[in-house]
Amino acid sequence: MKSTNGICQLPQLKNATDMVQWGNLPGAALPLALAELLRQQNGLYLLVVADTPTALRIEQELSVFTGDSSQIYTFPDWETLPYDHFSPHQDIISQRLKTLYQLPQLSQGIVIVPVSTLMLRLCDQSHLQQQSLMLAKGQRLDLTSLRLQLTQVGYRAVDQVMEHGEFSVRGSLLDLYPMGSNLPYRIDFFDDEIDGLRTFDPDNQRTVAQVQSVELLPAHEFPLD
Repeated sequence: MKSTNGICQLPQLKNATDMVQWGNLPGAALPLALAELLRQQNGLYLLVVADTPTALRIEQELSVFTGDSSQIYTFPDWETLPYDHFSPHQDIISQRLKTLYQLPQLSQGIVIVPVSTLMLRLCDQSHLQQQSLMLAKGQRLDLTSLRLQLTQVGYRAVDQVMEHGEFSVRGSLLDLYPMGSNLPYRIDFFDDEIDGLRTFDPDNQRTVAQVQSVELLPAHEFPLD
């Protein structure tokens, strides 16, 4: 699906004669039409928009009209220039990795992508699959080996975890902020066994909820070897 100057095209039909074109959709009319499309026709749609602000606006409006943001996926732009001497924000990297990881399993919903993002190369899907790691309560795992593995996939060791892609070890506790996660995790080891798993608020360090498992995505879209 492509949106340009308020015109939306649906090219995923059987032949050219079945092409559907929407026009005169100013303001929130386009998200409203898209929400109705998602309700009436199952499938996975790609919405290409002009820039990042447009993508964010449509994402918010779609969430209102559908009442459910679980079928809305964004793949944000890096928001950096080719010769900038700084990396994209960790939250952007996290969102991109989360969307890339979910795409092969998706069969319904809408993916919103700025057109500039489509011009950049992406990593092979096997990189995300091979470098991902599942941790579960009761699992036996050497903490030293886990620290090394986290470093190899791009996570940074810090004193206190505050943003995506960071981890911290204090005795038998491992604090970790996985890419694609809304909250960091605190993992409690008893010898070489994971004794507890819980999410926590990075601002006040208080526990939010107990969990049974956590899936770790690599911290970068590309391998570091």
